Amino acid sequence: MVVVVPSFFTLANLFFGFWSIVSAFNHNYRWAGFFIVFSGVLDMFDGRIARLSKTGSKFGAELDSLVDIVSFGVAPALLMYFLDFSSAGRFGWVVCYLYVVATALRLARYNVLATKGHSAYFTGLPSPAAGMTLATYYAFSQTPWYRASVAYLDLQHEGLTVLMLLLAALMVSNVKYPRWPRIGFDSIAGVLGLALHLGVLAGALLKPAVFLFPLGLAYMLYGIVRSTVLSLMDRGQPGLADSADPAVRSVDDHRRRENQ
Repeated sequence: MVVVVPSFFTLANLFFGFWSIVSAFNHNYRWAGFFIVFSGVLDMFDGRIARLSKTGSKFGAELDSLVDIVSFGVAPALLMYFLDFSSAGRFGWVVCYLYVVATALRLARYNVLATKGHSAYFTGLPSPAAGMTLATYYAFSQTPWYRASVAYLDLQHEGLTVLMLLLAALMVSNVKYPRWPRIGFDSIAGVLGLALHLGVLAGALLKPAVFLFPLGLAYMLYGIVRSTVLSLMDRGQPGLADSADPAVRSVDDHRRRENQ
């Protein structure tokens, strides 16, 4: 029974991903987006349950990837297509197709890298984060804050095109993104991780339309800013690797391990 539970969550993830596609086709864009968010939550649970119960398997990993390409690749792409790109002709569906391709490549690379051990960072933007960012756009676009501060620019189509292509590029990039912090009471890091989880949960439950899309953008931009800063620091210190200072060598060794 314990072995079946992770796969149950994975298939429930697929259920909401497919329901999102049907809802988007029927022009119910708000719920289509939230169903992808539900898929993201289930995707997080199935991995954690498999690790905690030590029931992870090759079958489960492959099933998870097949499901994720539907829930976080095809479903968000079709949501954007029905919402905005269906009137753009061939250009519209090509942009959506490129996003799906990037999701497939991201998941294939993740499966390869996962065999090399656990890391504190993802290589490339995780596909659930990319998919949920697109999924929550429509709900956010219906808020008064969006209409008052963004919509007047009349750049919705151009902005969504840039967003989709940027998310696709980040998924197949080498930009590092942090995993969710662990929860616990035995360390300050664990307590801070718990506080972060509770804060995100509160925002998602109380103000999902206002909270979730900016959260996705913030996570996306964090990886870009962090990668840029580290790159500039490395350029400014060309002799870092050969430094005699043990502390400096330690920082450089940490960066090399992180980028492996």
